Amino acid sequence: MVAEVGGRKITLKELDAKWEEFDAAERNRVTQLLYQNRRNMLDQMLGDVVIEQAAKAAGLATDVYTQQESAKLMQPVTEADIVAFYNQNKDRANGRTLDQLRGPVKEFLEGQRRLQAKAQLVDNLRSKDSSIKVLLEPPRYHVEVASNDPVRGDASAPISIIEFSDYQCPFCGRVTPTLQQVRDTYGAKVKIIFKDFPLPNHPQAQKAAEAAHCAGEQGKYWEMHDRMFADQRALEVPALKASAVSLGLSAAEFNQCLDSGKFAADVREDATLGEKLGVNSTPTLYINGRPLIGAQPFEAFKQAIDEELAKKK
Repeated sequence: MVAEVGGRKITLKELDAKWEEFDAAERNRVTQLLYQNRRNMLDQMLGDVVIEQAAKAAGLATDVYTQQESAKLMQPVTEADIVAFYNQNKDRANGRTLDQLRGPVKEFLEGQRRLQAKAQLVDNLRSKDSSIKVLLEPPRYHVEVASNDPVRGDASAPISIIEFSDYQCPFCGRVTPTLQQVRDTYGAKVKIIFKDFPLPNHPQAQKAAEAAHCAGEQGKYWEMHDRMFADQRALEVPALKASAVSLGLSAAEFNQCLDSGKFAADVREDATLGEKLGVNSTPTLYINGRPLIGAQPFEAFKQAIDEELAKKK
């Protein structure tokens, strides 16, 4: 209970439901931010503990152990590294030459590599410690899946990745090969469900989404999906029709489907669902209900998937 007025009790659950109704996107953003900050701190604490335990086992002070073991993993800073960093950041040098900045640049790069080496040390120690259990629960959302949603992978896969995406969005194009890497890595353990979320500032996205469904009528949804993400400059209607022909589809059937707007309502239905969930950018993905926003690297997917798989053992 968070409040009471005239005998009427208001609970935290009611409060969150009202916030969700009022501004789902902001509530989800704040909830995810709170979780991510807690998780970052938890990972830091776990790292400190595994290093302390390893140092104790080695009979060394924690700082001595950390310095010795990190040094073994640290890559030396070469002259080529210094030159490359200087050239990449020349606009911030304020007219100073490489000779003037060589020392500070080397010191900065060595500091970065010490941090990277310590992070690698923690990863190595954690991978060997089967006693570690992360019990902090991430925010999780129920995302409705319709019977006609395109699914890539085994329908019974224990990991479900639901992707709200836009064919004209460059970040969606960037995450597509990452999702392929996920499929290559996890195989039948993962299925991907695609939902359309054409953004209003992408004028070609709506018809592109419809085109994928029109191709799906002829059994080539994913082929069209992949073709459009492979070349996001070819999303005008004539280009979509040309892509359909190159995929071996019946031009007459595809053109009639696309021109009639047969799947326009289906695309809008996905977008409406996304809006109710608070989706306001693409790609937005849900891994077993856990939100992952933006073109995240493979490692972000791997962490979430491995944690979900571990819960099913």
